[in-house]
Amino acid sequence: MQDLKGKVAVITGGAEGIGKAIAVAAAAEGMKLVLADIDADKLNATVEELAGTGAEVIGLRTDVSSESSVQALADAAFGRFGNVHLLINNAGVALAKSAWETTQKDWEWVMGVNLYGVTNGLRAFIPRMLEKGEEGHIVNTASIAGLLSEPALAAYNVSKFGVVTLSEGLHHDLTLRKAKINVSVLCPGWVKTRIAEAERHREADQRTDFTKIDKVSVMTGMSIMKAVQNGIEPQQVASDVINAVKSNKFYILTHPHTKAGIQIRMEDILQERAPTLLPI
Repeated sequence: MQDLKGKVAVITGGAEGIGKAIAVAAAAEGMKLVLADIDADKLNATVEELAGTGAEVIGLRTDVSSESSVQALADAAFGRFGNVHLLINNAGVALAKSAWETTQKDWEWVMGVNLYGVTNGLRAFIPRMLEKGEEGHIVNTASIAGLLSEPALAAYNVSKFGVVTLSEGLHHDLTLRKAKINVSVLCPGWVKTRIAEAERHREADQRTDFTKIDKVSVMTGMSIMKAVQNGIEPQQVASDVINAVKSNKFYILTHPHTKAGIQIRMEDILQERAPTLLPI
């Protein structure tokens, strides 16, 4: 989908971070925007900011873990603009805990946003996009943690591996049907976002109590937070996404050096050896 001007993009997690950066890049291409986010205040500010640049944009507070909320988002997008050409399933959350420390509520929260948020988006949008019969593209945000298994990220790893394989299967499903909709899966490394503060959106009694998890998880979590703070700018990721949509590129790897780790993981599997612990 090389010509984006006048086409419609829906972006979840669009109020800040990678989502906002993609929205800015899409607006620069002349796209019409539908932004969704759980944070109504941040969302309204982003919509106002983009509208001030001349972009045609609307925002809708959306909980992507809720099927009805995502269906309402689709209704709003198709109702306002008549079609959707670019769907960015980007909303995501994270927490740092080992597998045995991750509570049932933790699993429900992380999987609900990171994985079911994507599946809800696919069910809400793809049938209508197929019915329109126009050229389209779907970008699902996974992570390098969807290709490499990092310590202290049990739920996050599972959710992001799920997004990767979901996207691969989706590509096959659409190809078999000769659909005009292409797919990309975004697997960024460390990016300067507030992902490490994602628990701000949880109820206070469900947030991680760092006095009750072991020191290794705490130290690993701190290392991850530092890596995020020293990561690349979201604008660089947004540029990679727009280029991938235009060139129909499936895997979007924002950090070329991570390919070495992916190769090591593949070799671990093929040689049937224990997984290599890679540096964060």
